[in-house]
Amino acid sequence: MSSRAADQLISTAARHSGRWLWLLAATALAGSVAELFLPMALGRTLDALTGTTPGGHGWLPTTVLLVIFVVACDALGVLSSGASGAHAALWLRRRVVGHVLAVGAAMTRRFTTGDLVTRAGVNVEEAARAPEAVVTAASLVIPSAGSVVALALIDPWLAATLVTGLLAIVGVVRAFMRKTTAAAAGYQQAQGEIAARLVGALAGASTITAAGTQDQEAGRVLRPLPRLRAHGLALWRLHARAGVQAAVVIPLLETAVLAVGGLRLASGDLTVGELLAGARYAVLGAGLGSAIGYAGRLARARSAAHRLERLLAERPLSYGSRPPAGGRGRLEFRRVTVRANGTPLLSDIDLVVPGGCCVAVVGRSGSGKSSLAAVAGRLVDPDWGSVMLDGVPLPEIGRDHLRRAVGYAFERPVLLGATVGDAVGFGQRWPDAGRIHAASQDACADAFIRRLPRGYATPMAEAPMSGGQAQRVGLARAFAQAERLLILDDAMSSLDTLTERQVSRALTGRLADRTRLVVAHRVTTAARADQVVWLENGRVRAHGTHESLWEDPDYRAVFQGAS
Repeated sequence: MSSRAADQLISTAARHSGRWLWLLAATALAGSVAELFLPMALGRTLDALTGTTPGGHGWLPTTVLLVIFVVACDALGVLSSGASGAHAALWLRRRVVGHVLAVGAAMTRRFTTGDLVTRAGVNVEEAARAPEAVVTAASLVIPSAGSVVALALIDPWLAATLVTGLLAIVGVVRAFMRKTTAAAAGYQQAQGEIAARLVGALAGASTITAAGTQDQEAGRVLRPLPRLRAHGLALWRLHARAGVQAAVVIPLLETAVLAVGGLRLASGDLTVGELLAGARYAVLGAGLGSAIGYAGRLARARSAAHRLERLLAERPLSYGSRPPAGGRGRLEFRRVTVRANGTPLLSDIDLVVPGGCCVAVVGRSGSGKSSLAAVAGRLVDPDWGSVMLDGVPLPEIGRDHLRRAVGYAFERPVLLGATVGDAVGFGQRWPDAGRIHAASQDACADAFIRRLPRGYATPMAEAPMSGGQAQRVGLARAFAQAERLLILDDAMSSLDTLTERQVSRALTGRLADRTRLVVAHRVTTAARADQVVWLENGRVRAHGTHESLWEDPDYRAVFQGAS
């Protein structure tokens, strides 16, 4: 991803900072202009008080008003700086999170959960500071450029001395910006790796505790820490080096301007007030050195924006506007191929699932069962080939039409919604209580839900569930949503034998009006299906009835150890 794309993202975020960024720019500009007039006012006031310029006593109240105005601009600048950053972060976070969810499963194949959280959290905050850093740093140019002009009006030799020093400061800032951007990128990368490892460890916290491997896991999670430390130290060294360079250049610059001014004063070419004004303009012009802090902030922001752009470069699924044609959920796979990081998960799948048919997908671990389930309802698109529902390619179907037509249940369902009833009805535009209750009965979830303190109205936080109960609620959600195609991706693995048999009866009974694609590990599930698709190494090795396939010893071996 080019730096130009990151800069464009920052520019767009700036436009969404609201009126606060304009207020920041206005106060920065007004304050800078006032600071330009302040040295002149101080000089005129001094000349008036020492009698060098008679009749100039009106400059004293002018100087006081300028000081008050500069302080007010600084106060408004602090307020508008924070508010503009908050607005930019809000827009960035909405865009990033919305895009990640729009891309869906394909995003999690490229980026780990922890890395995604880091980018949507810390990196968004860093990138959101860029507009404020740019405006504030740009406002520093005004006093410096104005100081050069003012000194040229007072004495050209003073202006030439200031320009020489400013060129040295600009060189320091440019070198610092370039090196800091590279160091910040490495720091943020290591930060994301630690977050990714930590999220993985937290997901397996029970296993880690049971195995007594806390120390080993802590070491694994923190393995990138030395790189994080190295990049962090590099950033601090760069700041320190640039700070030292600025600390040397700025006093030398101010001393040089004072020395030249003193010589001009001794020769009678300057007044005491003009010398004071020249000294103040030298200090004001040398304030460009404070841009180092803003340059560092901007470098980190650009690096963070680069990481965000990598997320935004992932293309979300695009949908058409067609509804599925009339039918019962006929599903067709035409030369479907799916790859992940160059590794084939499915290869040249040609398959037709008749409408209203119950098909069990079986195979050893890694054979491509979940990948087939993912492309069947368009959680992801195949790299090659096409999938059709009732004769219409899935990408041409409107999103609302597709999501109403297809219902998914997973091995480890994530239950979303404020209440248990909301979790069952999640994804429905207008949840229907009768449909929710019927689906829960088919999934054998209705009985235990009604035993909860408030039944279907029980808040999810107050409804602890076992793995089997969570699976049943996930099944109920899929049953309530699916109108044509029901896809169960190992969604009954945690059910006891009796419950699994009852759910299977619902699949072949009330739910028989829709197509059912069931990823199965149990021989009983395969035996109840109308057809079985046997996958091996991402290809269809055979398909037919369970009874006909059972004669093959390799097929029987697929279920060894399964009940």
